[in-house]
Formats: sequence, structure tokens, C-alpha cells
Amino acid sequence: MAAMASLHLLATLLLILGYGRSVIAHIIDEASHQTTHYSSNNMIIPNHTYRPSFHFLPSKNWMNGPMRYKGMYHLFYQHNPKAAVWNTAIEWGHSISKDLVNWFPLQPALTPNQPYDIKGCWSGSITILPNQKPFILYTGIDHNNHQTQNLAIPKNLSDPLLREWVKLPNNPLMKPTLGNKINVTSFRDPTTAWLGHDGFWRVIVGSQENEKGIAILYKSKDFLHWIKAKHPLNSAKKSGMWECPDFYPVSTKGKIGIETSVDGPQVRHVLKVSLYDTSHDYYLIGTYDTTKDVFVPDEKGFDKDELYLVQRYDYGKFYASKTFYDGAKKRRVLWGWINESSVQQDDEKKAWSGIQAIPRTVWLHESGKQLIQWPIAEIEKLRGHHVKLHSKVLKPGTLLQVSGVTPAQADVEISFQVSKLENAQELNPSWKLDPQILCSQKAKGGFGLLVLASKGMQEYTSVFFMIFKTNKKYVVVMCSDQSRSSLNHKNDLTTYGAFVNVDPAHEELSLRILIDQSVVESFGGKGKACITSRVYPTLAINDKAHLHAFNNGTLHVKITRLSAWSMKKAKVN
Repeated sequence: MAAMASLHLLATLLLILGYGRSVIAHIIDEASHQTTHYSSNNMIIPNHTYRPSFHFLPSKNWMNGPMRYKGMYHLFYQHNPKAAVWNTAIEWGHSISKDLVNWFPLQPALTPNQPYDIKGCWSGSITILPNQKPFILYTGIDHNNHQTQNLAIPKNLSDPLLREWVKLPNNPLMKPTLGNKINVTSFRDPTTAWLGHDGFWRVIVGSQENEKGIAILYKSKDFLHWIKAKHPLNSAKKSGMWECPDFYPVSTKGKIGIETSVDGPQVRHVLKVSLYDTSHDYYLIGTYDTTKDVFVPDEKGFDKDELYLVQRYDYGKFYASKTFYDGAKKRRVLWGWINESSVQQDDEKKAWSGIQAIPRTVWLHESGKQLIQWPIAEIEKLRGHHVKLHSKVLKPGTLLQVSGVTPAQADVEISFQVSKLENAQELNPSWKLDPQILCSQKAKGGFGLLVLASKGMQEYTSVFFMIFKTNKKYVVVMCSDQSRSSLNHKNDLTTYGAFVNVDPAHEELSLRILIDQSVVESFGGKGKACITSRVYPTLAINDKAHLHAFNNGTLHVKITRLSAWSMKKAKVN
């Protein structure tokens, strides 16, 4: 029945895109054979207790370059077809969508079957060249475990689904040699390419030399023959391996997104790296010097000794992220991988592991100092029953239940106004200004939401604000506390924290949380700070979960607005 529903969704997508019924019938016939083949490979019955309902993930097993092409969104992702853990069978899964919410699975785009990728088709990116030709650059692992960069192109550009991809016979196009002094096992994840004013394409590949992280720059006139530049785009002496780098422009004039090759006086650039040693994504805003082909950040770089000062997309579980430019809606969309917090043995019992975060629109804040992220508007199509509350004062010690929505599958927006800020907790000068430490060790209370809470409060995940005062100013910290999220203490029960750049004396503190079974995505200060958590309660499951607003602090807090929606289930793979 699930397979039939997916085929009906595919037919509807193709009809919306304007394809004739005879073409649709042919595509559906082929897809039905593929669906039957893939569904019969593995007789393990997945455990769906914690399986998200509106986040992207494959039907089973382990996962980790998106694009929009001819009216259809394509998501290519790292997938292990054999197990819910990492191994050398990694291939490129492929799913399509009309709205970035509902997804139909296709056959794998890339599988490890050539000498240069026989031990895995790892991460990469897609670049759409002139005349609407999409090219895949990806990392292959050869039999010596050496990492190389390779190219694949669509077998048939007239196929609206781009189901088959062909690897070029002259692969690999970029590889470590004795002459270029590249670490053979730390050379991966090519970015989307951009076209310079000189007519040369450019791409960066993540690497390292000892402890030095590097974004190696390559240039090409024809996208087939690549030459390593004399200098990297950027590097940092003490940062370790730079995985999944991303480099893109952002406009200084509002929320509008811009295409990857755009440059000019009203453009800044963002360099993001996923640091292998910390399993976190960090980003810098700065200037792209097109003359020297280098990125010059506004602030300090990715040196590990000061990483707590470097901005992150997300201060929880969010890694190996990738953006793409959505030309139809003039926006830049951010995808990120959310790994599990459960132990491997439990992942294998579930028969699936790893999901994608809800796609986020990303743009430069008007200050020019940070990025703003917000869930794509399309996710609001899944909103169902709505409850709301206005002007409710929470005295210290108050716990207020929010009823009328499905607490394990909800979208919640709440805004707070705080009075008597002069009584806020002092920020001790001796404390290290690391928000995660402040949330886990220095908190004396806070106010926010308890999500996925059990009836007797044996389990809950707490997402809340704390306000500190220092030098006649206020410091706001957003926390996501998993320490009591589950009675299964084998899980990762970390507490996360992030600074939120708002002034509570003149601004309300806003919080939006997307709750999806085992996923809690939180957006503070209208997208200024984001924290994603994975939690696995044993009691607060499905209709046994509860949602509360609370105030455990010493200040009176007023809820100026609360809106909560039950969320419908998306059609995903």
C-alpha cells in the first residue's frame, strides 16, 4: 500500500509539471519495478517508535547535494543500502519533491562500481552549467583508501527525473599526487562550483596538513580539466580536517538569495566547514578577494582554541550541511544532517539511522554579522489543529500545560516579555563564556517550553532562555537540555546552549520549536540561534507525550503570544 501511495504521488508530481499521460505511464511502470526490487531486498521490519513523520529519511538503513531542476527538487544523500550503520557500501541515494516536504524515492544515482570509487561514493555537490546541464562532482574511495574527485553527468537530459547518471571515463579529475602534497586520506567533499569573471570555474575541496585545515582551490575552463591553485581559498593552523565545505554569496539587501557565482558591492561571502574533530558546522562571514582568489573573514578563523567564539548554524546535532540556490523562489536553502543520539545497537534494532533537518531559508542579518535561519514556508502546509494563547503571566515556579495539539508531532511558536530585569542573575567574570557550559553548569532556572514530557515528569526535554546581566547590559542564552529526556541512559543526554543576540529590555524573546517524535528543532530570536536535539523517551511517546510552558527562574515572565499546531504526516520515501 505504501508503494502504491508513493507511485500515485509521483504521477501527481509529473502531471503538475505538465508531462503527457503516455510519458507518465511509462515512467510509473519503470518506477513500480524499481520499488518492488528495492523493497524485497531486506526482510528486517523497522521499528517506527521514534521515526520522524515530517523529516526526510530513507525507508530504512543509514543516510547522510540538493538542487532544483526543471521544476523539481532533487535530494542526493549519503546512504548505506545494507545496514543502519556506516560502512564502505555508501552510495548516493536520490529522491525528488515538488515542495521540499513530500518526497518520492528513485533508484540510487551513484553506486561504488569503479576502481576510483569501489570503496564508496562519498559526499559532493551539483553544479548546473549553462544550458541547464547538471554535473555531479563527488569523492570516490579507491581500493587503497585514497580519496579522489570524480564527475558524473545525466545519461538522458530529457528524463524529467534524472534517474540515471554516467561516470566519465577520464575520472578521477582531481587526485592526490606526490607533486601536489595532498593528504591521500583527507581530500574530499567538493563544493558547488562558481564561475569567475575570467571565465574559469572554481571549486574547493576539504583537506588537512597535520593539524592545519584547508579549503583547496581548483580551477577549470571546461569543467573537465582541473588545476590546483597555488594558494588555498582559506586555511586554519589548528582545526583538523575540513569536511563538507560550503562557499556561497549572501546579499546585504534583505532576505533574497543569490546564485552561487554572483559577486559585487552588495554581496558578502560565507565559508562553512564541518570540523571532523568536533562534529560541528562552523561558518565565517567575510570578503571574497577575486583578484587573489582568497576568502578574508571579518572575524578570527577556525582555530580550535577559539572555536567557541566562531558562529555555528546550529548548536546541537547538525552536521555535513549544504546549501543550494533555489532560483524559482529567489532563496538560499540550507540542508543539514541530524545523526542519532542512541547507541549503535539500538540503531540496528530500529533498522534506520540519521535524518535530514527541515530545510531552512538562510540569509544575512541586517547587521551583517550573522546569518538568520528559518524553516521553509512549505512546512506550514502540514499544520493542522491550532490552539493559541495571549497575554498570560508566568510567575516563578509556574508550569502551564498546552492542550489541544499532538505534543509528539507539533509546531509551536511562543513569545515572552520579561519584567524586572534588574533582578537577573549576574554573569560571573570568571566563567568561560561558552553557552553550553552556562546552560549545563551555571543555570539557576529559566523559562520556555517542556516538550515530549511524560505525565509524571520522569521524562522531558527542556528548551528555555536564561538572562544574565553584566556591565548594565543583558546576555541571553538559549538552552536545549536533554539530561532528563529519557529513562534510557544509554542515549546521549547532552545539554546544548547558544547565545541569542537580542536585548530583552526592548525586544520580546521568541521561540519556535518543531517537534517530530524524536527530533526537537528550536529557533530562538526569530532564527538568530538554532539548536537541534534527538531524544528517545520511554514514557513520553505518541499520545503519552505532553507539552508545557514553564518559568523556573526568579523573574516574572509574560507570554505575549503562543500558537501551536498539530502537524500532519508528510509522504517521505
